[in-house]
Amino acid sequence: MPRKLLIVEDDENISELLSLYTEREGFETKIAPDGEAALRLFKSFAPDIVLLDVMLPKLDGWGVLREIRSESKVPVLMLTAKGETADKVSGLSMGADDYIVKPFEMKEVIARIHAVLRRSGGEEEKPKKLTFDNLVIDMESFEMIVAGKKTDAPPKELELLYFLASSPNRVYTRDQLLDEVWGFDYFGDSRTVDVHIKRLREKLEGASDKWSLKTVWGVGYKFELK
Repeated sequence: MPRKLLIVEDDENISELLSLYTEREGFETKIAPDGEAALRLFKSFAPDIVLLDVMLPKLDGWGVLREIRSESKVPVLMLTAKGETADKVSGLSMGADDYIVKPFEMKEVIARIHAVLRRSGGEEEKPKKLTFDNLVIDMESFEMIVAGKKTDAPPKELELLYFLASSPNRVYTRDQLLDEVWGFDYFGDSRTVDVHIKRLREKLEGASDKWSLKTVWGVGYKFELK
């Protein structure tokens, strides 16, 4: 079952963007444009995590957080334009699990969501070492072992392989891979992904018939387990 995420944000552009990127991460999302709608949806939707803006119509984020904490320990990540230390301390002391100041990068929000879920026990941390038939990807030592032999791979090649292999059989577009591996602030050509995949295939060729780096034509790439 997908994890459920409630976005409480009155700026439609921001809420739609948050929804788009978190759904790409596998979350089921719902959006509340004001504090009162947030509390109604919190009860009916029963989210696993809440992204909560402070400045809201009808009932502000502090009031929403207070009501949520009166009945639930569900993780709450505050989103706000207020960056003063006092506001951060206030939010955290009221029971917020994290605090992000606008403007923010989506990659940071996604990373913080996963970190908060891991801390709360709502998400297992990905292992740093992945093992398949004749392939070991070790992100602690930054090593790739193919058919028992250590194989040199630049960091980005290794990060790309690790990211794909962490979710076997899931297809990612080139743009998604650029976002996740190179970062949202990377402005390079999507052919960068093709070049790295080509180099990885050369290093992995013939290692096993139980997995492969597969091209899904018209879409992107996946690490396929057979």
